[in-house]
Amino acid sequence: MERAQGQLEAEMQNLEEEKNRVIEEAFIRAESEMKAVHENLAGVRMNLLSLQPALRTLTCDYNCLKRQVQEFPFMLDKAITEAKQEICQVISEVSSTNQELLRKYKREMNLRKKCHNELVRLKGNIRVFCRVRPVSQDEQDAADAKTMLSFDSDDDAVLFLSNKGKVMTFELDKVFAPQATQEEVFQEVQSLVTSCIDGFNVCIFAYGQTGSGKTYTMEGVANDPGINQRALRLLFSEVTEKAPDWDYKITVSMVEIYNETLRNLLGENPTDKLDIKMNPDGSGQLYVPGLTEFTVQSPEDINRVFELGHMNRATACTNLNEHSSRSHALLIITVSGYNTATGNCTQGKLNLVDLAGSERIGKSGAEGSRLREAQCINKSLSALGDVINALRSKHAHVPFRNSRLTYLLQDSLNGDSKTLMMVQVSPLPSNMSESVCSLKFAQRVRSVELNASSSSRKHENSSTSSSPTHDSVELDSPPVTPVPLPISRASSAGSTLSSASRTPSSTRRRSQSQLSTDRQVDRASPLVGDGGQDD
Repeated sequence: MERAQGQLEAEMQNLEEEKNRVIEEAFIRAESEMKAVHENLAGVRMNLLSLQPALRTLTCDYNCLKRQVQEFPFMLDKAITEAKQEICQVISEVSSTNQELLRKYKREMNLRKKCHNELVRLKGNIRVFCRVRPVSQDEQDAADAKTMLSFDSDDDAVLFLSNKGKVMTFELDKVFAPQATQEEVFQEVQSLVTSCIDGFNVCIFAYGQTGSGKTYTMEGVANDPGINQRALRLLFSEVTEKAPDWDYKITVSMVEIYNETLRNLLGENPTDKLDIKMNPDGSGQLYVPGLTEFTVQSPEDINRVFELGHMNRATACTNLNEHSSRSHALLIITVSGYNTATGNCTQGKLNLVDLAGSERIGKSGAEGSRLREAQCINKSLSALGDVINALRSKHAHVPFRNSRLTYLLQDSLNGDSKTLMMVQVSPLPSNMSESVCSLKFAQRVRSVELNASSSSRKHENSSTSSSPTHDSVELDSPPVTPVPLPISRASSAGSTLSSASRTPSSTRRRSQSQLSTDRQVDRASPLVGDGGQDD
């Protein structure tokens, strides 16, 4: 037991020593770890101290952003309001600048047009006006009442036509909208009318398809007369004003071309055929022997002449117009003046022409004698197209003698005459093909240059009116019979016109850009022209 006790004590001592050793080691290790922990903690504390300013900065930024987010809708509204105000101010400034520029532009355009008119007058071009007739009540109720024409609000010389999805632009000398009055139309032509008193040869004629309003423009109605009566009233007014110094004599004659035959509408027997011959006085002018002339002294005398001429004019009914004129009618007014103080004489001629109604045979429904009339009308208008093409191309020979119409119009298409063509068009889609042909032909006519001259026809007491030469016309050659043409060749009728007179002509006005079209269109296009009660 003693030995076992001794062993136990020895083992306990060893264990105690081992325990103390382990405890000491554990303490040392724990102390070392504690020291490392303290060091780490000190580092963390240092990091915390350094992060605190950043945290405060971030917190401040966050709060600032939070406030901005909260204030953003108000800031956005304010910015939008300010932007709107600035934009409105800029728009107002730009608008006012544009208005000023537009005003200057219009002023310059007017000046340009005036200068261009004067240039064209000196060049001697044929002036071309266009008048669009209004749509009647019956047509408004129809299916195709939609108009295919539009106008330029800034330029009264431009017309737009919508055809087969394309917009065609036509530039003329003046375009009258459907609401234009007879007075507005006449204001544009009255300067030409008064030129007749000064000794100029003047021709005004209406051209367009049947039913386009030519007769209304030229003759009008009783309470709203057209160019014819207004022109005569103006002539008598001007003559009266000049009466103390000038003694004027006004004579009137009316002739029609029916089936290529000249007829005297004021004669006792209107069926008598007339012919165009050279004046035997050696002036080189054409005249119509046997043509009846009436001396008129008041507009009332003119009205009686009109009534007599209208009674004798050939009209007939077609599908396009109940009273379609079947002939070309010419009202020829000759004004002869004598200055009692100086002894000078002047002689001017005013030709007011109403062309016959012409259109496609199939569309007009012409049969029998009406068919023969339509063929003659189309043939004469086709010859007119040939003359226009020859003048445009400046050919040495112009085929005036290919028809009675062009032969009678020779003085107005050659030399220094003043000529105005009034193109009448219908705005209805059913008439678009005829309207296109009329407008294309009008632009070609507008490009024709006549020989300009600045002097009117004035001469001494007993001398007759001087005559322009017609070098381009073979006056001594026999008349040429026109080759029969298909009706579709009827080219747009509309050049100019002058009576068969022996008086010369004078200056012409205005030209501009022409729509380039070849001669084929002249031939293939349906001719339109009418003189009956169109509208």
